[in-house]
Amino acid sequence: MGPKAARLTKLSGLFGLVAIATTGCSAGDVLRFGWPEGITPQATDMRQLWTWSVIAALVVGVIVWALILWPVIFHRKRGDEMPRQTQYNVPLEIVYTVIPVVMISVLFYFTAVTQNYVTNTEDDPDVTVDVVAFQWNWEFRYQGYTTPDGDEVSTIGTSDEIPLLVLPTDQVIQYELYSNDVIHSFWVPEFLFKRDNIPNPEANNQDNVFQNTIDRSGSFVGRCAELCGSYHAMMNFEVRALPTDLFDQYMGLRTQDNPTTGAPYTAAEALTEMDCGELCAPQAVTTYPFETDRTAREASTRDGN
Repeated sequence: MGPKAARLTKLSGLFGLVAIATTGCSAGDVLRFGWPEGITPQATDMRQLWTWSVIAALVVGVIVWALILWPVIFHRKRGDEMPRQTQYNVPLEIVYTVIPVVMISVLFYFTAVTQNYVTNTEDDPDVTVDVVAFQWNWEFRYQGYTTPDGDEVSTIGTSDEIPLLVLPTDQVIQYELYSNDVIHSFWVPEFLFKRDNIPNPEANNQDNVFQNTIDRSGSFVGRCAELCGSYHAMMNFEVRALPTDLFDQYMGLRTQDNPTTGAPYTAAEALTEMDCGELCAPQAVTTYPFETDRTAREASTRDGN
């Protein structure tokens, strides 16, 4: 390697290190090429598709850059004599046609495989939840769980309390999405997946069901991702992922009456009764209620105070 090549290599390496350092990204962020870190196997598959797609695109980019720079550097004008002209190179044209077709076919294949996995549903999920959206909050109903009154166990949000969607880890969860009014959208950023809540989805020929498995316990904010009216930005909820044994304990309490109140345990009361630290905090810890009473706000004066 000549002095110029060695110098160019050093400059390229230095430029790469500076680029990485100035982005403020961790090593994991760099390896994911900016893709967020998910908490489901489906999110992991999407990240892998994204990572390898970016790597393939970079490889193709380097090859294209090399093909562009090669004639610029080694076949630049060296005199007034016209260089030899080459036209109608059929083998080369075939190669330039076949290679992009192969690339697109491979990308399409892996995209279809990942999409089929993300949208796949099993016949017998472990937990099924009806996710009902309305202006401007959420209700979560657990199929197969009933209170002593015979009603389905449910959690509904209010302007004063963020609803908690309590779910188990390492189990197949099915979400069935509905809306009571306009179109909303169920979105948990850590799922790396969202789907619209459509009014009367069956009549509108909409797929309102999806499944996933949560890999780790914790609290994760959820939002409405469809502009649905005045308080769309305030339409939050929280996913509380519990280990299976704690989830079973939680649902056991939700199907009983609270001896103190004589009514079925609410989500907050059940989590308080369990007393398992921050994981069982009775209120949301990733998002907070907003004041939705417009009359409670004071108009500003002309001087901005």
